[in-house]
Amino acid sequence: MAENRTWGFFFMVKLLSLCLIFRLTGSQSPPAYWNAAHATFYGDMNGTETMMGACGYGDLIKQGYGLETTALSTALFNNGLTCGACFEIRCYDSVQWCLNDTIIVTATNFCPPNYSKPEGNWCNPPLQHFDLSQPMFRKIAVYRAGIVPVLYRRVPCVKSGGVKFKINGNQYWILILVYNVAGAGDVVDVKIKGSSTSWIQMSRNWGQNWQTSANLIGQSLSFQVTTSDGKMVQSDDVAPADWKFGGVYEGKQF
Repeated sequence: MAENRTWGFFFMVKLLSLCLIFRLTGSQSPPAYWNAAHATFYGDMNGTETMMGACGYGDLIKQGYGLETTALSTALFNNGLTCGACFEIRCYDSVQWCLNDTIIVTATNFCPPNYSKPEGNWCNPPLQHFDLSQPMFRKIAVYRAGIVPVLYRRVPCVKSGGVKFKINGNQYWILILVYNVAGAGDVVDVKIKGSSTSWIQMSRNWGQNWQTSANLIGQSLSFQVTTSDGKMVQSDDVAPADWKFGGVYEGKQF
């Protein structure tokens, strides 16, 4: 009888263990797919060299991006359309150089190719490469490594406040820098509307700068912003009728 009770006890323990494993694994979705790439860094720990990049954001500290940023190789930059997208990155496959941490960075710059050297051109197509700010690189890898293999994946951007619109240009040409975009982060379409006009399609000039030749001076301005996942946010009367060139106006957020 004692032996039967012992076997019964072990059977119950085994059954409860299997149930626990089933609950833990069944309640979690499979991990998202990670892609392989490499990462380097540029600039110093203050991030001075990372400002005023190819996406047009300017002062990344003032604009809310901080130093959690990266430049992208040609294969990832997509001619500027990936500007504003967010990536989770971790070092892997290098016990000597990898640190046990992950980072989330926003794409704010371009790592240009160099076809003049036969090797070591990490930003040349078709290579997928991240040129991180130095503070971000040193979170995932030892500084002396210089370059490390990484895994990366796209993640939703988390931003504070609404989408920002900086108005540049003149009376004949309006250039709108769209930044601080949450969600997918990378803007693929912008429309503008004056208080006396219908919706006007804007074209992308460079980075995340969008332009129109419509004369909208003296009209309040509304915007429709669409990101790469197809979501659109409409912000009505973001800029008042007396808006100024150089002014920054805040709309709704994704």
